[in-house]
Amino acid sequence: CCREGNDPDDYSRLTYKKLLEEVCKFANVLKSKGITKGDRVVLYMPMILEVVVAMLACSRIGAVHSIVFAGFSAESLGERMCDCKCKVLVTADGVWRGPKLLHLKEICD
Repeated sequence: CCREGNDPDDYSRLTYKKLLEEVCKFANVLKSKGITKGDRVVLYMPMILEVVVAMLACSRIGAVHSIVFAGFSAESLGERMCDCKCKVLVTADGVWRGPKLLHLKEICD
């Protein structure tokens, strides 16, 4: 698995074995937050490897994930969270979109 960042020299790789380890770890984090089969989890994240880990972790424990584009406003995010009755929101502190830094955590708060 490979991900390329904003700059072509910014990339990361993950083996299938490491991916499985990360998915299992995050599935345990979700379970520790009370997420069980059938619960909904909203992912408000940039296109990073962690979003793949989060999606697979949700699938691993039978939770439903809903991906919200990280460019949406706080109001749009809130509407989607209410619509799907999510139990947990997963996000990142921020992301660079070209030269602009988006503070995702602040938007969520």
